[in-house]
Amino acid sequence: MATLKEIANEAEVSLATVSRVLNEDPTLSVKEETKRRIFEIAEKLEYKTSSTRKLASALPKLAKEQLHFLALYNYKQETEVNDPYYLAIRHGIETQCDKFDITLTNSYESSLDIKNLRVDGILLVGRQTKEQLRAIQKISKNIVYIDYTDHEQNFDSVDIDLARISKEVINYFMNQGYQRIGFIGGQDDENCSDIREEVFAEYGQLKGVVSESDLYRGDFSSSSGYKLAKEMLETNYPNAWFIASDSIAIGVLRAIHEKGLRIPEDIALISVNDIPTAKFTFPSLSTVRIHSELMGSQGINLLLERRRDERAIPVRVYIPSKLRLRDTTKK
Repeated sequence: MATLKEIANEAEVSLATVSRVLNEDPTLSVKEETKRRIFEIAEKLEYKTSSTRKLASALPKLAKEQLHFLALYNYKQETEVNDPYYLAIRHGIETQCDKFDITLTNSYESSLDIKNLRVDGILLVGRQTKEQLRAIQKISKNIVYIDYTDHEQNFDSVDIDLARISKEVINYFMNQGYQRIGFIGGQDDENCSDIREEVFAEYGQLKGVVSESDLYRGDFSSSSGYKLAKEMLETNYPNAWFIASDSIAIGVLRAIHEKGLRIPEDIALISVNDIPTAKFTFPSLSTVRIHSELMGSQGINLLLERRRDERAIPVRVYIPSKLRLRDTTKK
């Protein structure tokens, strides 16, 4: 009987790739042509899995099975226009569904009647209410959160370590010699504070560089950033600011320019997301890069894996981030 190594040699791929393809690993990202070639070689060499199932028939069966996933977004679709972070999440979801030939239904801000909907898995983008969760669990047991983690529920999640990001920004500014740091952020839900602000305040106060008077909160739009920055500039403002998103930071930049202040000489800024326009602002934004499109695609991968293995234990995935220094911080 053929070995994995023989298949890998003939397919001209790694042993690990052959193993993951033959075990139908949904997290593997390889071309469909490569997958098909591996299956064809396995069939030719009469390779069988430990369960003695012929792999030659595995791929056609997967292709014939039409899955239907539902993505529930806890915001209005217009939010994607104001903040490309959310648009990238949806793009990642849709791209991965196209890759696996999965039918996808998108629903924004609970606009869809899901009572009689039949789906194979559900993606929850953002925090959901308890009432929504009760309704959702009636139509599928395969549920994955994106951009939120609910430790009280038995759901998988793909999230960002925002607490670590807040601490990283504070540490960077402190290493630059700043002794006072301000914050301009947003809030999606009036009943749930943003973790960036929570950790920024707690950690910053512990380090002696943050005070309550330097915390400003609105929504995640550029207009909100503009308004809040103008308010802060009317006070004895700090010289280093942490901005919760690039979209907010665009409005902040305008307010600082109108005040006639120099960036980063008078005020240094670091924001979050690294949206495509961040490198084209004036000056270009120093920001924390978040791979939001990867969050969407990994959510689909977790749904496929959870459905395939009927796994009961939740998996929590944190997508890494990276501080990208540009012109709103001192060199």
